[in-house]
Amino acid sequence: MKTESRLVVLCLFCTAVWSFAAEKEAAEKMWNVRDHIPLTEFVIQSHRGAGNLSPENSLEAFEIAWKLGTIPEADIRMTKDGVIVGFHDNDFKRILPEAPAEIQKKGIAALTIDEVKKLDIGAWKGKNFAGQRVPTMKEIIAVLKRDPKKRIYLDIKQIDFKQLADETKYVHPQLLMASSKYEEIVLWKKLAPASKTLHWLGVWGNDKPKMEEILGERLKKLEKEKFAGVDQLQIHVYTNNDGSLLPSEDFLRKAGEQIRKHGVLYQTLPWQGSNAEIYIRLMNLGAASFATDYPDIVSETVKKYYQEKK
Repeated sequence: MKTESRLVVLCLFCTAVWSFAAEKEAAEKMWNVRDHIPLTEFVIQSHRGAGNLSPENSLEAFEIAWKLGTIPEADIRMTKDGVIVGFHDNDFKRILPEAPAEIQKKGIAALTIDEVKKLDIGAWKGKNFAGQRVPTMKEIIAVLKRDPKKRIYLDIKQIDFKQLADETKYVHPQLLMASSKYEEIVLWKKLAPASKTLHWLGVWGNDKPKMEEILGERLKKLEKEKFAGVDQLQIHVYTNNDGSLLPSEDFLRKAGEQIRKHGVLYQTLPWQGSNAEIYIRLMNLGAASFATDYPDIVSETVKKYYQEKK
């Protein structure tokens, strides 16, 4: 073959390779959840149960979340006498605004289960919710046992992992353990391999200006571990005053590409999340799941988004 012919063949080959790579890259940037995950399998996590629709972390809130077709989240802690319960805050100041100051300063770990069960965690939300109580893990498990289709996220606040694994052993396939600490994800997978996990990445306060740098470093560490043990990964998202996102759209899109390569479900939690538009923007950026304080709004938004598929 003449030199000129070889060059032509080589150029054609290189052009074909470049074209394929470019098309592949473009397709990834246009990745859309509607093309890959059926609506029936789209995961919406009801943050703190369905905390904006009923007192958070209550059995009543969990039931609302399930009726909406979402998966409720329970924040779990342990009482003074070692009982696992669902409760978010470090103290009772927000949930018990009418309680004496000495009670408000305390937290779940300072009270026995009998003392915890006397607390009214619904009244602060309104008279219609008065009388709701802190649920125990055993009460949550009883609900799951009655309906194997129901699932729940367990967000770790303060817990004995071995005890949690033992108490929930009959419902492990219905659990999704959530933590911001990768070492806890790994530990839980060893104790409950049939359970799913959610690793959430959040940045607050004075660290927000460095959010992309912080998240980038955490994603690099996960990359070194090949995301081992992580089934879902959640990134917290803020909306700036000018309407832009933090982290940026470019960061969120690239994070989705990286996460999907490892077969991990890409979830976001928009903190200013009462506007349906933010969820549409995030799905266009590759988000395939949401955690939200507004599960009713998000459920309808996702349905409409899927209906728009051509």
